[in-house]
Amino acid sequence: MNVWEARWLRAFHVLFYACLALGLVLSFGAGSAPGPLPLALLAALTGWHWFFVGRRPERLGRLNPMALHVAVLCGLYVALVTADRSFDVVIFGLMPQPYLMLPSPWSYAGAVATILCTFAARGYLDDPGALWQLAGSSGLVVAIGLFVAYVSRQSAQNRTVGVLEERARLAREIHDTIAQGLSGIITQLEAAEQAIEDTPDLPAVRRRIALAKDLARDNLREARRSVDALRPGPLQDASLEAALAEVAARWSHAHGTTAGVAVEGTPRPLPPEVTATVLRTAQEGLANAAKHARAGRVAITLTYMDDEVTLDVYDDGTGFDPGAGTRGYGLAAMRERADGVGGTLTVESAPGEGTALCLRIPSN
Repeated sequence: MNVWEARWLRAFHVLFYACLALGLVLSFGAGSAPGPLPLALLAALTGWHWFFVGRRPERLGRLNPMALHVAVLCGLYVALVTADRSFDVVIFGLMPQPYLMLPSPWSYAGAVATILCTFAARGYLDDPGALWQLAGSSGLVVAIGLFVAYVSRQSAQNRTVGVLEERARLAREIHDTIAQGLSGIITQLEAAEQAIEDTPDLPAVRRRIALAKDLARDNLREARRSVDALRPGPLQDASLEAALAEVAARWSHAHGTTAGVAVEGTPRPLPPEVTATVLRTAQEGLANAAKHARAGRVAITLTYMDDEVTLDVYDDGTGFDPGAGTRGYGLAAMRERADGVGGTLTVESAPGEGTALCLRIPSN
């Protein structure tokens, strides 16, 4: 049972006890204090509900023994109202109880039973004219139950969708941080290995290993940060422009390829999810340039316009055919991120002509 379900359950229990208290107040307000029998029945009804229902939430929804408890509560209610009509108001707290205590479809039968108890306590069952009222009241309580069940199903579906969306977000975070970092480490170690095999160039080997160690440390910090907050590390203490410059500088240092950052327009604060999407897209573009493009230069341009912010990542590498299989390029993850903030991602590339990514996000 989650927090919201526990709160709703507590609210319906409180409603039941409030109706009992209101009945007692109405009984005193009728001109005379309630007699010993109504007070004894009130105490029995309160105690039975508290002991068998309120303090046993793990048994709710089980036909056995909750059907017995519903029957006892209905019986005590009929006896209480028969002894003192001021407690007729208790029906408003009793009516939702079958929906909490019994599984479907028995809960509807239990709700109709509470209506029958009300008519029995008032002595209406002997009146043929009251049958239509009984049928109407029973239909209403069943309709309310169906509506509540529908809302509950929709809520459960929304929670499921939320869980799936969170999993997808986590998958993108892992891909955009740890996976990219590990890929860079592998690249540096492979280059070091190649340097050992081709020529015993120890300074080059040491440099590659040092870069791999730096990447490993950076990604260890990013992994720890992701566990704590799942917010892009470079954005914690810097603006988006500074974070892009930092990411580009680190990438240039690791891969020996120039990556420049340009900012056009007047920078302004953006929502956290937008800044994260822009930064992750730039990181993915740089990762693709290193893994696939064999680019000699990468240009990143962040543009602030009146109604949108755009990010362009261009490399002069080998390019590819966007219509062909592009597994490993992270395009699906980037498009999911763009869709999540109401933006669009376009890719322009062709074999031998470089690649241009363009992210557009409305800012109004």
